Amino acid sequence: MATQLVLEKWPGLISTVTLGAKKEEGGSRATTVKIGGENTLPLLFNEGNIPNKPAIAFEVWDIPPEDWPEELTKAYGKVLNDPFAWADKCVNEYKAQALCLRMQGTHPDFGDKGAQEAAKFVSALLKKVNVPLVITGSGDDAKDNLILPACSEAAKGERCLIGSAVQDNYKTLVASVLADGHSIIAESPIDINIAKQLNILISDMGLSLERIVINPTIGALGYGLEYAYSIMERARLAALSGDKTLASPFICFAGQEAWRAKEAKAAPDQGIIWEVITATSLIQSGADLLVMRHPAAAVKVAKYIDSLFINK
Repeated sequence: MATQLVLEKWPGLISTVTLGAKKEEGGSRATTVKIGGENTLPLLFNEGNIPNKPAIAFEVWDIPPEDWPEELTKAYGKVLNDPFAWADKCVNEYKAQALCLRMQGTHPDFGDKGAQEAAKFVSALLKKVNVPLVITGSGDDAKDNLILPACSEAAKGERCLIGSAVQDNYKTLVASVLADGHSIIAESPIDINIAKQLNILISDMGLSLERIVINPTIGALGYGLEYAYSIMERARLAALSGDKTLASPFICFAGQEAWRAKEAKAAPDQGIIWEVITATSLIQSGADLLVMRHPAAAVKVAKYIDSLFINK
């Protein structure tokens, strides 16, 4: 007797978030990137609709990184000293779909750049490249509250993804994103309950749930990846079961986490492998947008994504 697979059908739907706005939409981007929109678990094409492939954003800093290992820095060479050349290389040589701008130079310990300088930088970068932008702060909450609203205003109309909003520090950023037409990253510390509560708090301020992207805070291979995987899986199951407060796409900072691992620096090419395996594992758990660092890793993961969707 032939066996037949039982196909699961879910009542829920993950929100579709669009990054970037073209000229006819009030922006200046040449392309847009859509993430989310699925109504089934990752890669189960026979059970539902997965309209958008996981996307990749190349990470770019506003200052040269001081703590990146040699294997990572040599991939970019001298352009790391010029953020505009760095961004241009990612777009024109590595064909980046989107860029994730980290405003590290605004951190009090790494340059302490002010809001006006940050806004000017974002405006200049938008003129230099024409792909959608993800804009993140330096991680210093007090400074990010000053910097990110200025960046948001400088990019008004470009439909960027800006973050991160956290449970104890979200109101200022939500107000700016709401006014300037962007979407927001809601960051929670590998905790499904905090992720849900933060989305509720943000939406209570008037920002639609459809403009929220969850950063579940992931770990790299060997550094808590399996726990992050399970949290993402639980959140996605809840969303597909009908919980709209968790029905947001996921953004995962795979490059940042992978290159923190000591194993990534232990041998040539091992960091690339670490980043690739981290990213591909996260795709299996539902990642919709991956922020990556090494161009070779990004290219390998892009090919992996294409292979998954080749017969879709």
